[in-house]
Amino acid sequence: MTVTVEAVKAALSRLALPDGNDPISADLIRALNVEDGVVRFVVEAPSAEMAKVMEPFRAAAEAAVRAVPGVRQVSAVLTAHAPAPKAPSLKMGGHMKPQETRMNPPGVKSIIAIGSGKGGVGKSTVSSNLAVALARAGKRVGLLDADIHGPSQPRMFGVTKRPASPDGKTIIPLVAHGVTLMSIGLMLPEDKAVIWRGPMLMGALQQMMTQVQWGELDVLLIDLPPGTGDVQLTLGQKTDLTGAIVVSTPQDVAMIDAKKALDAFASLKVPVLGLIENMSMFKCPDCGFEAHIFGEGGVQAEATRLGLPLLAALPIDLDTRLGGDAGRPVALGDGNMAKAYAQLADRMIQGGVV
Repeated sequence: MTVTVEAVKAALSRLALPDGNDPISADLIRALNVEDGVVRFVVEAPSAEMAKVMEPFRAAAEAAVRAVPGVRQVSAVLTAHAPAPKAPSLKMGGHMKPQETRMNPPGVKSIIAIGSGKGGVGKSTVSSNLAVALARAGKRVGLLDADIHGPSQPRMFGVTKRPASPDGKTIIPLVAHGVTLMSIGLMLPEDKAVIWRGPMLMGALQQMMTQVQWGELDVLLIDLPPGTGDVQLTLGQKTDLTGAIVVSTPQDVAMIDAKKALDAFASLKVPVLGLIENMSMFKCPDCGFEAHIFGEGGVQAEATRLGLPLLAALPIDLDTRLGGDAGRPVALGDGNMAKAYAQLADRMIQGGVV
């Protein structure tokens, strides 16, 4: 009588496991082979600990198959799942490691820092939307969120997945809306504070510049933290920056700090490519009235004084805020703000910066 695989499985399915299942439905039988009355199979225990107590079950499985008409010989081997390999541990932060070369990611043609003298002027919003606009214009764009203490780009791009690290050293960045993205915010829960002193900040910055596999990029935008501290100093001294863009509102208080950012870039010999006036005015969507809430002309006047271009004057816009909170930068759309960022991107491309 010819023995079939189905007949063997039927015999095994009549065996009961301690939890009430049978070895077939529990998917414990592997490499089942039936040939000329000789049956071979593997009983794969869920773990090495379970395998130690499953020898009686293996013997019972052999006996059950041996009772199938036509079976001449049975061989059942007991094995167990190998433990899953532990993912390499990637530690962020720590002191900078000595390196002989500059912190320039290989394959990146241009590195542009986007800074401001103070927080709250929309620098990260400008960075995210400019990155998307450049990507929509056909450029290969990366965005590094270098604001270690206050990272916001994960929320603005709508990403929460942790970057992978196949070896505990290399970091695989995420890609969202056509932009290659890396932020310390991707490595921690959103509400987790980064309580680090300067040396650890610099270690994290070095990792994100040199260990991230940025790939071939036309431009890497760096969203700087507010102020003129460790991050700005390290990037200016250890990275060949193509240039910097300074973002400010027209408000006098904001311009005081923006001037300090401009002075810092000058001291570090980083060329300033231009200024961006953000929140330049508010246009009422109902009546069209324009209100210069934060003042008027402050950024333009400073740009004129320094002989620098005013790259864009961007109004206060509800859709921009909603898009940033929702993880879909407004530059992805086709409204007036998307067109404004497209014009900014085109200006940079035509100017040969990107």
